[in-house]
Amino acid sequence: MSIPIHAIRPPAGIESIALPSSPNTSRSAGAFQSVLSEALGHVQQTQNASDNIAGRFLSGENEEIHQVAIADQKAGLEFEMFMAVRNKIVSAYQEVMRMQM
Repeated sequence: MSIPIHAIRPPAGIESIALPSSPNTSRSAGAFQSVLSEALGHVQQTQNASDNIAGRFLSGENEEIHQVAIADQKAGLEFEMFMAVRNKIVSAYQEVMRMQM
């Protein structure tokens, strides 16, 4: 039993993904910058949430110590992951700059 080729369709949403035609375009650079900015914003939000939970705990509001510890660990891990990605990006950039043309 063979399935006709026209019956095979890509998963929903795949058609809408548009890849940049050239990695040197300013549009792709802007997209890369927006991805990094969004990731940094998310890390900042997580750190702010952790600070807020710790502040509420210290002021005697209804926060449990385990919630404070979890929020602190989550913020720390997100920051470490962001820094690891940043370091890999910087390393890749430096390697590209060392290449001889």
